[in-house]
Amino acid sequence: MEILKVIFTSLLSVSALFILTKLMGNRQMSQLSMFDYINGITIGSIAAEMATSLENDFWLPLTAMIVYAAAVIFITFISAKSMKLRRFFTGRTVVLFINGRFRRSDMKRAQVDVSEFMTQCRINGCFDLAELECALLEPNGRMSFLLKSDARPVKPSDTGLRPPDEKLQPAVILDGEALEGNLKAAGRNRVWLDSELARLGCSERDVMLGEIDNNGSLAVYLMDKEKERRDIFQ
Repeated sequence: MEILKVIFTSLLSVSALFILTKLMGNRQMSQLSMFDYINGITIGSIAAEMATSLENDFWLPLTAMIVYAAAVIFITFISAKSMKLRRFFTGRTVVLFINGRFRRSDMKRAQVDVSEFMTQCRINGCFDLAELECALLEPNGRMSFLLKSDARPVKPSDTGLRPPDEKLQPAVILDGEALEGNLKAAGRNRVWLDSELARLGCSERDVMLGEIDNNGSLAVYLMDKEKERRDIFQ
């Protein structure tokens, strides 16, 4: 009987967690503020407690989950209406380094030391501070770096070039199967796909991924069915 109750409360917990997550909105981990992150952990912990609750009070953790989710939704709503509240709840961008100088007071307030700062610089491809214009700590905890103009990668506009515009490449074959809906949305049909496969000399079932490139042709990436016996990274 207890097993059935755990199964029931687990399914209820998963369902409630899914619904509340959808209501709170989908965001990547890099977009979460510290408040969002802590709330997510708390709601998940309450959901786990609800799933293993063998008493008849499983509705208590469910109520707590709803309250936490409602608080997040309310804070998100009022933050969108007021810049002051948004800065209060999500924080603001902090300048850590600018014009060749560290902002010591801001680094202390953000609890970032020089060693951590240099680690983040190297992770982002900046090994020489002389090339760095400024560094910012974003509200989500990530650092942003702006290189000096003579240290940035060259862009086509810097050389007066105008490359052709890149377009989305819709997938029309996935795991050896044609995606009929994507073919139709891209203005192609099965006859076109078969002719492109014949031109490339491969069959549909051998294609792991097939996309329509910027020239309107089919680009395929075949699947290797033979197992590699050696580890090339050793």
